[in-house]
Amino acid sequence: MKCFFRKISVSLLPLRLIAQSCSVTLSGASIPPEMKTVSIQFFENNAPLVVPYLSQQFTEALKERVRNQSRLSMIRSDAHGNFEGRITDYSIKPVAVEGTTKPRAGLNRLTISINVKYTNTLKPELSFEQLFSRYWDFDLNSGSLQAQEPELIRKVNNMLTEDIFNRAFANW
Repeated sequence: MKCFFRKISVSLLPLRLIAQSCSVTLSGASIPPEMKTVSIQFFENNAPLVVPYLSQQFTEALKERVRNQSRLSMIRSDAHGNFEGRITDYSIKPVAVEGTTKPRAGLNRLTISINVKYTNTLKPELSFEQLFSRYWDFDLNSGSLQAQEPELIRKVNNMLTEDIFNRAFANW
């Protein structure tokens, strides 16, 4: 049995050496070492349907994503990277109908769309302006819209900030 573990240990040695020599990031971010700062401006809500707290929640969610998945320092202006934009759509629409005598929405979809302009002052070719849109399906049998809405917004914001972060720093 001792011999078996020794063979496994010896066969895994090259993998351990490779893993120790590489710098791996869990976020997949490839932020250049010379990039040190980022600024995130307030994202105004220009959607036809306005949720009063959506701008603040999205802006804070994006700041939190950058803080948690990068080493960049957050500053107000003149940063190496700058995010700005606006919320362009917030909608809730039925996506599945149930019932034959009295049809009603069996499943609804909350969609949030955000136009983002990212400026990279160190490598301008990595700058972009893009519309990001994500949704989450929900059932009103699980509770009223007002009861579910904060959690739905959190889930959609989480997906949006991941997409935006990856587009800016992982070139996906």
